[in-house]
Amino acid sequence: MVNETVKLASGYHMPLVGFGLWKVDQKTTAEIVYAAIQTGYRLFDGAYDYANEKEAGEGIRRAIKDGLVTRDEVFITTKLWNNYHKKEHVAQMGIFQNETWGLGYIDLYLMHFPVALDYIEPSTLQYPAWWMDAAHETVSVAKVPIMETWQAMEKLVDEGLVRSIGVSNFDTQLLYDVISYARHPISSLQIEHHPYLVQPQLIAMAQEEGIVVTGYSTFGPQSFLELPPAFRKRAADVPMLFDTEVVKKLAQKYARSPGQILLRWATQRCRGIAIIPKSNNKDRLKQNLEVNDFSLTDQELEEISQLDRGLRFNDPGFYLQNRPIRIFS
Repeated sequence: MVNETVKLASGYHMPLVGFGLWKVDQKTTAEIVYAAIQTGYRLFDGAYDYANEKEAGEGIRRAIKDGLVTRDEVFITTKLWNNYHKKEHVAQMGIFQNETWGLGYIDLYLMHFPVALDYIEPSTLQYPAWWMDAAHETVSVAKVPIMETWQAMEKLVDEGLVRSIGVSNFDTQLLYDVISYARHPISSLQIEHHPYLVQPQLIAMAQEEGIVVTGYSTFGPQSFLELPPAFRKRAADVPMLFDTEVVKKLAQKYARSPGQILLRWATQRCRGIAIIPKSNNKDRLKQNLEVNDFSLTDQELEEISQLDRGLRFNDPGFYLQNRPIRIFS
């Protein structure tokens, strides 16, 4: 079902299939978001770091003005970047990002990574944004506990700027830690999730605790080949998931694209996992949205899962070569 949703711990409902704004060109974002709404998308996954929140909001506001959707029918996820973990900066960015989207409130606000960096003045970015200084030479880690950041995010919920809060790129230990003091629940955990990085224990723990998992980079290495050399190095050294024998075999059997097979694997293997693929192609937009109207067998799901290599592509301990941040070690 195109509009299938999952209930978050906050009580709100989030669509299971959304449109990811990572790497969407700032110049075309508004047009692509509008087209995605026309296609049937209602979940849009953004971030300050993607540098296209303003344009995404413009596309949504145009769709609302034209009567394609109402604000309540659209679900906006965005993220707090690493330079803004201090409580005063969380408050600053909650207001700043909410105004940038221009939609009245943010549906789901995630802590992007479990690491704090030194503060830099917010600005209109050009993607790709960077972890480092302007010269791309250093990374400066700040001493800000996750508890401080989470409690400041909870205040954004109290103030009505944000409806639900969650985290991204966290492991089980950090989830247990946040749960121990959370006043507002962790509504969602967003993680890299594809057959080369299956992460069954992390997903099981999150679901046991009522945390909805959203998987990004479902196509694995394909998502990283457009990035600068250090970011795409791991991706360049492994076969594309589209080209693996099991994915090609199942695509032929079900008369689906390899991408649809991978997306269905992600949503079916642990029921309730949300996905956020992106495409600039209108036909593929429709294909990516329509992935929950067929089912793989348990054996086929396991065949795909056996591709697991524990291989993570979004790893700042690998691609930040001058100052690795080893959050996944």
